[in-house]
Amino acid sequence: MSKGGKLIVFSAPSGSGKTTIVKHLLGQEDLNLEFSISAASRESRGEEIDGKDYYFISTEEFKKHIKNEDFLEWEEVYRDNFYGTLKSEVERIWALGKNVIFDIDVAGGLRIKHKFPNETLAVFVKPPSIDELKIRLKKRSTESDDKINMRIAKASVELATAPQFDVVIKNYDLEVALEEAHRLVKDFVSEK
Repeated sequence: MSKGGKLIVFSAPSGSGKTTIVKHLLGQEDLNLEFSISAASRESRGEEIDGKDYYFISTEEFKKHIKNEDFLEWEEVYRDNFYGTLKSEVERIWALGKNVIFDIDVAGGLRIKHKFPNETLAVFVKPPSIDELKIRLKKRSTESDDKINMRIAKASVELATAPQFDVVIKNYDLEVALEEAHRLVKDFVSEK
């Protein structure tokens, strides 16, 4: 992979607010960001659009990409439920002269940071509490109680990885978290 712009990773347990923060940052023209669309081997949920929210591909196709080493990072998040970042996606964004922003799981975020330590700002978004996470996930009304419980169990493990990130944003107050995220990313993309 050829080197291009900066890589900005936002990772967190589901329901922490990372997607809201990433969407806000994408609207800030001074940051010159483009969203890295992840590949996923699951069906779309709600109003998700293929090629905008995710590249929805079959499990078999995903496994072919793994075998061909087409991913910058990938993870089997749940059994036969894969997510990953295609190298071609990052190269597409760099070819536009933009910085890449990721909204990905903790393991994937740390893999990118390890592969590109100097080009990556890895940000962990911490929720107020596990109880608040559960409330947020239930409000989405997109998943079963079993799936929510799986996400909550995973969140405890993910929270333990926060110290491995460059910075932790505590999302207790969304406006404060948005301002902090903008400042951090602005400083990072301005570095030479």
